[in-house]
Amino acid sequence: MAFLRRLGWYLVGLSIGIIFLVFFLKKKSGETGIEFCYFPNCRVLKDMRSKPLVFGDQLPEQFKDTLLIKSFLTDGDIDFGQSDTKSEPCKKYAITKEIRDKLYVGIFKNCPNQVLLESLSLKHH
Repeated sequence: MAFLRRLGWYLVGLSIGIIFLVFFLKKKSGETGIEFCYFPNCRVLKDMRSKPLVFGDQLPEQFKDTLLIKSFLTDGDIDFGQSDTKSEPCKKYAITKEIRDKLYVGIFKNCPNQVLLESLSLKHH
């Protein structure tokens, strides 16, 4: 009888915990617009998306497409080996993104109040 009572209380606690987890994970899933970034790539891109985007003077007019560049800041992969994360006041990041089977590299400067796209080039595999 004592075992059944303990099993009952265990199942009550387990069901309360599962209900709590369902609501918590539903918030983390992005339905409410809350985004959790744990990895360095995600954290840097999230920080860069929160700032206004400025285009460099040397950037060709064809690459001054805001939607194209914003896709770098959402789906891009930061190449930390090619990036200069120690420079002050603006850190420089090399972000790669594959577009139509071609790999592009964008050089972004992450400054305190803006993000500057310095260059965008095609990377040869």
